[in-house]
Amino acid sequence: MSLEACLPPELRGPGTVISTIAAGLSGASVHRVESRGRAFVLKVAGESEGDAEWRAATAIQRTAADAGLSPRVVHVDEAHRAVLTDFVADRSFTGWYRDPRTHGAAVDLLGRTVRRVHALPIPAEARRRDPREFLAQVWGGLLADLPLPDLVGAAVRRALAEAGAPPEREVLGHNDLNPSNLIFDGEAIVLLDWAAAAPADPLYDLATLAVFLRMDDDDSLRLLAAYEGRRGDAIPDRFRATCRLVAALAGAMQLYVARRLQHPGATEAEALPLAEFYQQLRAGKLALGTPAGQWAFGLALLADSLAR
Repeated sequence: MSLEACLPPELRGPGTVISTIAAGLSGASVHRVESRGRAFVLKVAGESEGDAEWRAATAIQRTAADAGLSPRVVHVDEAHRAVLTDFVADRSFTGWYRDPRTHGAAVDLLGRTVRRVHALPIPAEARRRDPREFLAQVWGGLLADLPLPDLVGAAVRRALAEAGAPPEREVLGHNDLNPSNLIFDGEAIVLLDWAAAAPADPLYDLATLAVFLRMDDDDSLRLLAAYEGRRGDAIPDRFRATCRLVAALAGAMQLYVARRLQHPGATEAEALPLAEFYQQLRAGKLALGTPAGQWAFGLALLADSLAR
C-alpha cells in the first residue's frame, strides 16, 4: 500500500514528504507528512485492530478534536483505515511539569484536561475494556512461558485481587495517558492515540498520570482536586489500588514487548526504581524499543506497583 494513497488528493504529489515516526503495539504505523509548508501526522491502523474498533476509535477522536482535546482531524481514509491530523508542535509537557516554577500549574492543567475528556459523550457502540481482565489475559497467556522474577507475579496477583467496589459512574476514558501521548502547545494539552478510548472508571486516567509522572501524595491530591474542583483531605483507597493496577498492567505490557523483541527473560533481576529508569533513559543508557530497555521499564513499573 502506498502511504500517499491515504492522503487527500490536494496533498499528493512530488512536493510531499512522508517519514516514519513510530510503530505501535497494535501494528499501527505513524508518519509525519510535510506538504506545501504544512506538517501533518498520518496514522494507519494495524492488522490486529478490527474494523469496528477502528471506526469507533476514529469517531471518538473526531469528537475529542472538536472539543480541542486532540489535534484537528484533516482527513479520514476508511479504505486504508488511516487518519490524517494536524501536527502540533510539543513544547515539552514533561519539561514544563518538572520545572519547579511551573509544576503546580502543570498538575492543575492535567486535572482540568482529564475532566474535559470525561465530559465527552460515551458512544452507544463503545465497549468497556476491563483492565483487570486484560491484565489476567497478559499474565495467563502472553507471559505464561517467559522466565520472570518473583516480583512480577507478586505485583500482578495483588493487582488482580484488589477488585474492590465498582465505580459510582463510568466516563469516556482515554485509557492510555502516558507522557508520550501528552502534547503541550504552550497553553493547552492535546492528547494523542485514542485507540484505547472506552467507557472506564474515572480514576483510571488519573491514576495513569500519577504512575507515569511519579506523583507523590501531594501531587496526587492536587491532581484530584483540579479534576473534582475541590480538595480532599486524603487520597482515596480506590485511587491507590487503581495506581497499583495501572503500574502492574503497564509493566506486564512492557515485558510482553521485550519478549516480542526476543528478550530471553530472567528469574532473577534487579528492578530499577522508576525515577532511576527515567534518568537512564534520558542519559541514553537505556532505550525504549530495545529488549533491554523494555525489560527494564517493565520491571521498574511492576516494582513501583508493589511499592505503592
